[in-house]
Amino acid sequence: MGDITDVLRRWQAGDPGALDELTPLVYDELHRLAAPYMRHERGDHTLQPTALVHEAFLRLTGLRKADFQNRAHFYGAAARVMRRILVDHARRRRAAKRGGNATLVNLDEASVAGIDLRIDLVALDEALQNLSGIAERPARVVELRYFGGLSVEETAAVLGIAPATVKRHWAFARAWLHRALDAA
Repeated sequence: MGDITDVLRRWQAGDPGALDELTPLVYDELHRLAAPYMRHERGDHTLQPTALVHEAFLRLTGLRKADFQNRAHFYGAAARVMRRILVDHARRRRAAKRGGNATLVNLDEASVAGIDLRIDLVALDEALQNLSGIAERPARVVELRYFGGLSVEETAAVLGIAPATVKRHWAFARAWLHRALDAA
């Protein structure tokens, strides 16, 4: 895992071979992050996990000025990019269908034991934007944990806060989002 941080630093410093080295190091993990998102999409969804990974990787590698501090920071950025891709895709589909067939995702399979909280991805994005306006850090925790698949410890490292603080923000954000999405 330390290799990824070293390769990221070399790539950002302009090493032309570093990008070729980075691709196989991060591809499987990006695919692992993308697969759960796509599992909850419609069966006829036109975006497949591999396409999501490729699009996200292209966008990330286009961010030459991005200063990825480490592996966790890179995957956090990947989570944000994947979220944007999925939300943009859902918005295009919604516009084409005039609001029909909303894209559904499971907000928190792991943490909401036995509760299947299925919501519209566009509604989730809007709720996260609203939460970010009120409490930016909890919204960022959701983005890193849910969309990025980062652990509590990795999220704490990316944000520079204690794991206990991540857990508090995570609990608050889940409750806030649940209420906001129920109201919608």
